[in-house]
Amino acid sequence: MSKAEKSLPGPHTVESAQPPQDADPKPAGLSVSWSTAASATLHCLTGCAIGEVLGMVIGTSLGLHNAATVILSVALAFVFGYALTMRGVLRAGIGFTSALKVALAADTVSILIMEILDNAIMVLVPGAMDAGISSLLFWGALAFSLLVAFLLTTPVNRWMISQGKGHAVVHAYHHH
Repeated sequence: MSKAEKSLPGPHTVESAQPPQDADPKPAGLSVSWSTAASATLHCLTGCAIGEVLGMVIGTSLGLHNAATVILSVALAFVFGYALTMRGVLRAGIGFTSALKVALAADTVSILIMEILDNAIMVLVPGAMDAGISSLLFWGALAFSLLVAFLLTTPVNRWMISQGKGHAVVHAYHHH
């Protein structure tokens, strides 16, 4: 912990990645509703979609090679996905390093799966990457890719939450 963190009173000094004492994390192996899994996936998809869309728009507009556009989209999806999770965890009074650890634990698998799926679709839909941002083909393929990513990642998130992993890690820090 830095001197600055030690000198701050109150919740800002919390640097442990452990959930708050009053948190009620879901024990592993319990049944998780589809709505809980969908909510966690939608949260993750929000950050992914921001980064994915921004990367695709920037890469396509600049005429970058498809591989460079995909790399940019993936990088931005991870940045925005982690940032959205960290925002909520930081609000709970957790220090930056611990909030980053929580975000990494909560979102990495989900974002990775979504990025593989949505970028594969964008690359595989003939002409989508080269269509340009004013094209219905570009936006239709992008919307379809995000929908498929959501649908196929939700069961994975459901299973991970039931095991006390993924978004189950974040739920201890949310105040509902």
